[in-house]
Amino acid sequence: MRLNIEEGRVERDLNTLGWHRAKKAVTPALCQDLIALYAREDLFRSRVHMARHGFGAGEYQYFADPLVKPLGLWRAQLYETLRPIAQNWRAMLGEAGEYPRTHEDYLALCANAGQLRPTPLMLKYGPGDYNCLHQDLYGEHVFPIQAALMLSQKGEDYDGGETVLTEQRPRMQSRPHVLTPDQGDLLIFPVRHRPHKGARGYYRVNVRHGVSQLTRGARYVLGLILHNAQ
Repeated sequence: MRLNIEEGRVERDLNTLGWHRAKKAVTPALCQDLIALYAREDLFRSRVHMARHGFGAGEYQYFADPLVKPLGLWRAQLYETLRPIAQNWRAMLGEAGEYPRTHEDYLALCANAGQLRPTPLMLKYGPGDYNCLHQDLYGEHVFPIQAALMLSQKGEDYDGGETVLTEQRPRMQSRPHVLTPDQGDLLIFPVRHRPHKGARGYYRVNVRHGVSQLTRGARYVLGLILHNAQ
């Protein structure tokens, strides 16, 4: 049960647009099956009410180990696809080191730094809910690219709730991207920065992401972050 991703387009889009949208990465039926998991408290390690922490409004839950299928498989697939891109980004930015060959090896690296808790999560938004611009940083090791799988259909299940990405370049105002993925679409985007080529070589573009306010319905999203948390 692999994600349907056109791997040849991912790096091009990330380097030019700053994000990639894999259309119909999973079926609508699978999206509904995943939404049904939200009520299964035994599958999750914690629940966060965003308003309590100033994160926005709405809630999300982090999945517990062992991860329910197919989340572990999808993380491994994404790591296999994104590792060469992440390695190229390191080279562009003059950073040393190599990412481990497999996601299993990368999680072992996280574990050695005390990052043992799984980070895949499901977010639930209702009318009036939103998510402030943020970055998903959980410890020393941060894999630079992540993904979000849209489980609900805009216009049918909810209104509002656009995905917002902002890019901050040195000495420039922020550049926004407002995205409306369909049910089953997978958005792939940077965790905290990406390289951008300027007149004097590559430099870091700082990236944040969030969600605009919902006006109606319910919006569910599956977040696939490839590093673990402390």
